[in-house]
Amino acid sequence: MATTVAQSMVATLKASGVRRVYGLPGDSLNGFTDALRRDGEITWQHVRHEEAAGFAAAAEAALTGELAVCAGSCGPGNLHLINGLFDANRSRVPVLAIAAHIPREEIGGGYFQETHPQQLFGECSVYCELVSVPGQLPRVLEMAMRAALARGGVAVVVVPGEVFLADAPAGPGPVPIRAISPVVRPDEESLASAAQVLNNASRVTILAGAGCAGAHDQLIALADALKAPVVHAFRGKEFVEYDNPYDVGMTGLIGFSSGYRAMEHCDTLVMLGSDFPYRPFFPEGVPVIQVDVRGEQIGKRVPVQVPLVGTVRDTVGALLPLLQVKTDTSHLDRMTKHYRRARSGLDRLARPGHDGVPLHPQHVAATVDKLAAADAIFTADVGTPCIWTARYLRMNGTRRLIGSFNHGSMANALPHAIGAQAASPGRQVIALAGDGGLAMLLGELLTLRQMRLPVKIVVFNNGALSFVELEMKAAGIVTFGTDLLDPDFTGIARSAGLFGVRVEKASELEEALRTAFAHDGPALVDVRTARQELSLPPKLTYGEIKGFTLYATRTVLSGEGSELIELTRTNLRELEAE
Repeated sequence: MATTVAQSMVATLKASGVRRVYGLPGDSLNGFTDALRRDGEITWQHVRHEEAAGFAAAAEAALTGELAVCAGSCGPGNLHLINGLFDANRSRVPVLAIAAHIPREEIGGGYFQETHPQQLFGECSVYCELVSVPGQLPRVLEMAMRAALARGGVAVVVVPGEVFLADAPAGPGPVPIRAISPVVRPDEESLASAAQVLNNASRVTILAGAGCAGAHDQLIALADALKAPVVHAFRGKEFVEYDNPYDVGMTGLIGFSSGYRAMEHCDTLVMLGSDFPYRPFFPEGVPVIQVDVRGEQIGKRVPVQVPLVGTVRDTVGALLPLLQVKTDTSHLDRMTKHYRRARSGLDRLARPGHDGVPLHPQHVAATVDKLAAADAIFTADVGTPCIWTARYLRMNGTRRLIGSFNHGSMANALPHAIGAQAASPGRQVIALAGDGGLAMLLGELLTLRQMRLPVKIVVFNNGALSFVELEMKAAGIVTFGTDLLDPDFTGIARSAGLFGVRVEKASELEEALRTAFAHDGPALVDVRTARQELSLPPKLTYGEIKGFTLYATRTVLSGEGSELIELTRTNLRELEAE
């Protein structure tokens, strides 16, 4: 019996280490899913929404560094994939999307479920091609896989449904395509220029991002040689802050004041593998040295005096012998002292509070951190869960942290956790979900049960889109359209076959988390948290101060003054801590 195109694709994926495909079946995809069934070695991870398939594949790729795969049927199936694929592509993780298409002879005729996948996926991929005839495979598939792995992003192979079922072209067996780790470093002249700037500087600060993965030793050695405080961007947290005496915290809208100050007061900034986007947080008028393996990224956020194209590991390794080891620690000492003060203030905000009132989310996050496994994998929803994750989860070199940190999509925590747990069956996976984010892809609770994935979900349930409310307050706008009439998440979890418990008192939290974390299967802890919890940015601009003043005035005038009373009551201890 002849081998079909779909069977040839499955053989190539299997030879390349792929063990899972996330997606939903559909008629145009039947040839591919049937090939998976016949082979029997690649698991079909049946999610309830294709968006979740894209997110799940992104999480798997982030954890393993290898290719992860998702699939969608023609038209709406492809459209549902796109948000998860945007997240994967902007996170620069290798994902292959197999997008089924309508019959070839119908393309262009307004056929049932017709879209134009190559146009659709063009903005969220590093490679996107239509397979018009069977003879294009497996070559197109191999090129797509190489592009995803080499460039770090999404590759899309668009296949009309009948092509899956066609006879595969004759040729050699499947070619294994795996991730590689090339040595990439700048030329000697560029390294010498960077060394000259650094040797002449007296107050160097390092901004470290996700590009520091696998380069922790080099980062610490550079900070030691320069006596430089190390600030991290959110995506760099898991790779930077552990075992780091030079750590001064995170900068950005949800960062620490100490991280902001360390950049504000430097006379030279070194950016290591970071695409930190918020330009107002960069220092002005100081030389910047930026290291990035993707040369096109350099200088996008701030003018760069010395661009260094290479990996952080290889570039710093080549740069260190050229540096004069500094002995003046005054800049470092001031910034680490500031960090200790900021850290102490944040820790004071994590105290339990009184029973009978909504829990402080800081306390919830700190308790999760205390009880989680030493090698736990955390996922965090965009919004306020990211704030508490950034400030209260401690990374140790073995814990992992995944979120939609570049794309900033709601509803990522649960589907990211699906991919993380599927790829790491022996590890604890904890999803820190907002009530709005969880509700958006609520059906994926059923995926946990069906796939037997023991993910633990902690819901920060404050009855609102609270980060949006914070943005409104800062802009001087009366909060509107942010209320959430939430269901009983615990009841829904139980009806879906999960363990579920609701927490309304601080005294109940630790026992509930311990029980859920120990449960042999998926579990959900629904925690009632304070809606009016404020999170002030590390730098308050005149516009933000003016915005809060306008918000207060307009709130009173609109007859919602009770909201101000609740806000003050909730945050009084925060003002005291500051």
